[in-house]
Amino acid sequence: MIKLIEANYQGAFQVALTFSDGKHGIFDGRELLKRSGPLLAPLQDETYFQRLFIDAGALSWPNGLELSPARLHETCKAPASA
Repeated sequence: MIKLIEANYQGAFQVALTFSDGKHGIFDGRELLKRSGPLLAPLQDETYFQRLFIDAGALSWPNGLELSPARLHETCKAPASA
């Protein structure tokens, strides 16, 4: 079972992720925010979006929104090369 072990806000609704299998990737929150709903509305405010944290291996926010680590693992983009 894949879990998220690290999440670091990078700016512009981008989050660098590290998973329990060692994979690294970038989650683009702008894609998520193209959708609407009561749990997504507060995330439109970048200051609120930055309040992300990891809860039981999932990417979470204080309003109760949790994103599946397995889905994030499938969809995150490879980090840009240095």
